[in-house]
Amino acid sequence: MKFTIDRESLLKPLQQTIGVVERRQTLPVLGNLLIVADQKGLQITATDLEVEIQASTSAVDVEEGGEITLPARKLVDICKALPENAKIQFTFKDQKAQIRSGKSRFTLSTLPAADFPLVDEIKSDCQFSIAQNKLRELIERTQFSMAQQDVRYYLNGLMLEIDNGLLRAVATDGHRLAMCDMDVDITVSDSRQVIVPRKGIQELQRLLESSDDQVQVEVGTNHIRIRTPDLTFTSKLVDGRFPDYERVVPKGGDKLVVADRELLRQALSRTSILSNEKYRGIRLNLDKNFVKIQAHNPDQEEADEEFEVDYQGSGLEIGFNVTYLLDVLSSVRSDNVEITLSDSNSSCLIRQPGTEQYLYVVMPMRL
Repeated sequence: MKFTIDRESLLKPLQQTIGVVERRQTLPVLGNLLIVADQKGLQITATDLEVEIQASTSAVDVEEGGEITLPARKLVDICKALPENAKIQFTFKDQKAQIRSGKSRFTLSTLPAADFPLVDEIKSDCQFSIAQNKLRELIERTQFSMAQQDVRYYLNGLMLEIDNGLLRAVATDGHRLAMCDMDVDITVSDSRQVIVPRKGIQELQRLLESSDDQVQVEVGTNHIRIRTPDLTFTSKLVDGRFPDYERVVPKGGDKLVVADRELLRQALSRTSILSNEKYRGIRLNLDKNFVKIQAHNPDQEEADEEFEVDYQGSGLEIGFNVTYLLDVLSSVRSDNVEITLSDSNSSCLIRQPGTEQYLYVVMPMRL
């Protein structure tokens, strides 16, 4: 096996795959990347047994094909440390990899490619195409509401609901919920729900670009696979039933607040400085066309902020985790934001004015 490649042509697929490689592995080979060289080009694969990413490049001169695994982080560090536009030559002999570039020489240990665990071809029962920027937006608008290491393991991921003409993403950690809809050319006999694990969603968000190029999505019984021309992302699905999220969405709220999104975000950010570091609670006092935001902490420190909003309802005092509100306001991209409330013990509904595409629910806190 022998090939020569430019530093930049190698660095991109290395950076696309390295995020999957855990620093501590149960199997030594999981700390390696699978390198396959043939006449089509170079293919680099990483896996943690839950998520697999395969990146390829044709900008390589392959003198002799083959396959081997190399230590992932050492290979990335070597590639980063070499000067820009450097030519890198790889040769393999006696279970060692010789890497040459200019006057630099490196020798890396290898493990056999046969030891590298690959996901089998998935039997997809649902396939569709979607623009990269649409799929990325779907994830960005919802992923912050995923749970982290919750015992309810089905919350530690993003639920994708696939229906005729519609792809919906829903995430919840039990205290808040984010939902986003995208119109997509999909035809299915029955609607389908799948849960993609947290790590898979984070990697996918990192990999997707803001272009309108199409990606192919294949959904099987246990896996989801997403393909671009030079990248294949595969993730196991979480084996669990997502809660009935529609029951969580509050209905019948009679108090509507319309606020300048950026002014509200800045006011909450300032007030949060003196909130309780553990519980992050803030209090909203609403009155006609006016809101007062208050926070205090165990050190008897206080902050309050007042500003005008469009609100015609009766007076209301309600508490929230300020982080949850700030996450939503960072996700919404309109100038204004609509907040619908009913009373101090009920969840609030946050929307982007003029669209039903995005929806956020935040539960109140007792302060």
